[in-house]
Amino acid sequence: MTGTAALVVGAWLMASPLPVPRTEVAAAPLQGRIVVVGGFLANGGNSRRVDAYDPRSDSWSRLPDLPRSVDHAAAASWRGRVVVVGGYDAGRRPLRAAFLYDGRRWRALPPPPEERAAAAAAATADGRVWVLGGRTRDGLATRMLSLDLRTLRWTTFPGPRPREHLAATALGGRVYAIGGRLAGYDTNLGTVEAYDPRARAWRPLADLPDPRGGTGAAAIAGRIVSIGGESPSGTAASVWSLRPGGRWSRLPDLPTPRHGVGVVALAGRVWAVAGGPEPGLTVSGAVESLAIP
Repeated sequence: MTGTAALVVGAWLMASPLPVPRTEVAAAPLQGRIVVVGGFLANGGNSRRVDAYDPRSDSWSRLPDLPRSVDHAAAASWRGRVVVVGGYDAGRRPLRAAFLYDGRRWRALPPPPEERAAAAAAATADGRVWVLGGRTRDGLATRMLSLDLRTLRWTTFPGPRPREHLAATALGGRVYAIGGRLAGYDTNLGTVEAYDPRARAWRPLADLPDPRGGTGAAAIAGRIVSIGGESPSGTAASVWSLRPGGRWSRLPDLPTPRHGVGVVALAGRVWAVAGGPEPGLTVSGAVESLAIP
């Protein structure tokens, strides 16, 4: 990290905070920056705001607003494009909508086959964005949605164990569903599953050592890193790492435990951005990163 941030907490670096604190954000890397989309504001409303963080200068810039306000949306990026899918609207209804940012402007994508909120998304190297878990208007989603960014066509596949507020990432051509919950934050799960697109099948992996919902994850240096969550006892400080096929190992605790956090891998570090420092509707602008060798 070559910017001006210098505050070190254990192994973590604390960077310039998000200009407008919020929680239940969507986040993805884009051309060396971290893009943070939407989320809840401190007053309980949701936002169209989009900000980009540059770790080289430790600075934030404002990007064009999303066409509509959202919270609990899902985001992923591929080759200089960010895709945002679903979320809740201001009336707490799951959205059947998707948007693409090409580095200049947002545009609406063909609507997904069904609405989705509190889901998670990941992109694979073949140009597909996978949206898993979350809620439809009828309850927990059972299908996984896949958008081919080369054709802008949607396809559905069997989903992982139905749950919401989960995390997703992609590694080695596979898609991973991590944690989540069935309803309130007293229903957290430690379930971890991997999807092989070639076999079109899910398989279980080692459970998280502590169940968590409202969580995020990123793939970096051949491993999956799990950050954040909320439960009746508070927000999760523990950070876990998994090499597929192995066991979870603990990394240094997150200095500012949060849920609804954006988790992104960029420049050899895993970043935790924004989120709620206490269970329920609380907001933060905290930006913290950990080097992953």
